[in-house]
Amino acid sequence: MQSMEFHSLRKLYLLLSFSILFLSSFLAHAKVTFKYCDKKGNYDVKVSGIEISPNPVVSGDPANFKISASSGKAISGGEVVIGVSYIGVPVHTERIDLCQEVTCPVSNGNFVISHTQTLPSITPPGPYALKMTLKDDNGELLTCIKFNFKIVFGSLVSDI
Repeated sequence: MQSMEFHSLRKLYLLLSFSILFLSSFLAHAKVTFKYCDKKGNYDVKVSGIEISPNPVVSGDPANFKISASSGKAISGGEVVIGVSYIGVPVHTERIDLCQEVTCPVSNGNFVISHTQTLPSITPPGPYALKMTLKDDNGELLTCIKFNFKIVFGSLVSDI
């Protein structure tokens, strides 16, 4: 009888372990809520979702931001402008050639802007806000979105 109880406990432990791993994996890739900069704006590029991995972002480790979008027209080139604020204070601005983030020209339809950034290990933990604008190669605004994310400290002890 004791062997049977141990066997059942072992199954329960395995089930809980897999459940925790699944949940943590799901949360690490959870979609992010965003808002358009101008709620009444009729942007040519419509954003359908944002994923941040890992989520929360870990200082000192690479973080990947994937923005799923669609366009009703082909985009031959342009610029992605990223502005980051920490507790409402601007702390970082970056301008990136769109063609470094996606294959140009971007055909009409769905596409994904994927950007990886490694934050310095001394980046303060806390709430951050990101504003991303996408302009075409003529400087015309295609879309503008805002979303929040969180940064946590990475491990200060290396794995031995």
